[in-house]
Amino acid sequence: GAPLKGESITSAEVNDPTFAEEMLGKGMAIKPAEGKVYAPFDGEVAMVFDTKHAVSLVSAKGTEVLIHVGLDTVMLKGEHYTAHVETGAAVKKGDLLLEFDMEAIKAAGLETITPIIICNSDDYKEVNRFTGKMVKPGDDIIELVKE
Repeated sequence: GAPLKGESITSAEVNDPTFAEEMLGKGMAIKPAEGKVYAPFDGEVAMVFDTKHAVSLVSAKGTEVLIHVGLDTVMLKGEHYTAHVETGAAVKKGDLLLEFDMEAIKAAGLETITPIIICNSDDYKEVNRFTGKMVKPGDDIIELVKE
């Protein structure tokens, strides 16, 4: 499910080669319409970055997902971000994970575009992405096919 509200776009549209070229795994991105990130599925928080700009999750079925809020936002050192979960926490689809101040991030000259990466995408035969539309939290954005 979509972890945030906004416009779903392809990875190639992300202005960062790490995400655009899918070096960390296949995925997509969302141009956020609001500064809240929700759990896209039931699972566990594998890691909340110290800078609170990114969170990685593992679904109950073993899917590893990285949600990275903004580009080069690590340099903000956590400013403008609030984490609502900790590493190791169990989450249910729809739980609030992070909040971020979109305007303050943009004022710092950074993009808020949010890549969503399936870090273990090689475990799947197909990674189908639903892009080019407005989504709200929980909407289907990625379909994974095992075999």
